[in-house]
Amino acid sequence: MTDRVDDELWSAIGDPTRRQMLDLLLAAGSGTSTSLSERLPVSRQAVAKHLAVLDRAGLVHGRTAGRERHYRIDEEQFARALAQLNAVSTAWDGRLRRIKRLAEALQNIDEERGTPPPDHEGTDA
Repeated sequence: MTDRVDDELWSAIGDPTRRQMLDLLLAAGSGTSTSLSERLPVSRQAVAKHLAVLDRAGLVHGRTAGRERHYRIDEEQFARALAQLNAVSTAWDGRLRRIKRLAEALQNIDEERGTPPPDHEGTDA
């Protein structure tokens, strides 16, 4: 896996309807626009458009069978997405720990100086 985050992949996963579709496909193994639209609060046409986005991102692949196109999760690309999510999560955990340490250090300095904490009443903060 590269350290580069795939923006197209994350844009595809960023939509809640597409995430629901991925959940349904993972649970069922495969699905069509029709079968997925029966379980989602969107039209069959909307499902088809969402599947096209997921397909372009490589998260699903379709095969035509009769009049329908059956979609399955691409396990390799899905594993890549999970690995990227874990990497981003780890990086942000580290950043947040550093921010917390800085905030605590500033608070300690203020306490040593006897400076009262800032009053945030009436602000948008």
